[in-house]
Amino acid sequence: MLVSPGRSAASALSAGLVALALTATGCVGQNAVSATGDGSGYVAGSGTVRRYAEGHRRAAPTVRGATLEGTTLDLSTYRGHVVVLNFWASWCPPCRDEAAGLAQVERDTAARGVRFVGVNFKDDVANARIFTQRRQIPYPSLFDRYGQIMVRFSASVPPAAIPTTLILDRSGRIAASIYGPVTFTRLAPLVTSVAAERSA
Repeated sequence: MLVSPGRSAASALSAGLVALALTATGCVGQNAVSATGDGSGYVAGSGTVRRYAEGHRRAAPTVRGATLEGTTLDLSTYRGHVVVLNFWASWCPPCRDEAAGLAQVERDTAARGVRFVGVNFKDDVANARIFTQRRQIPYPSLFDRYGQIMVRFSASVPPAAIPTTLILDRSGRIAASIYGPVTFTRLAPLVTSVAAERSA
């Protein structure tokens, strides 16, 4: 991998992680994503759920960017809310399958202070917009054309497949992760459990 002059070693490492991630699993196809993992030996895209005890949670990185609608979204403005962060792409069949369940959990938990944000990964913006319109996705999605948002999570809980869903607690820490497609019955209890916690 070539590294441009002045580029930090950390940036090079992060770029390397994404390059590795683009080699396999998750959704099948040229854009498929595979985990570098966190040393626990989990298999990407298996639907593995992980919960993190309150004393062992890592803070989510700074995430700010343009949405599919062209507005700017800063994840820090959601502090005090539980945030469900879903990494998806229109070219990913499991993302299509899980969309209705995500939208339903969003509707069911909004009154509890839960906010959903999508991260559209390495996609075409027109296709992504059609995806959200056809499936009536009620929440905004950041447009991550080059995978830069995914790279920011490489030091905390790296998204390990497309789709991946992360649940952030009210203090902006990663409370749970789901690597692979998620269902309503799997996601809803996780979200309501985190929503019931007091912020640190």
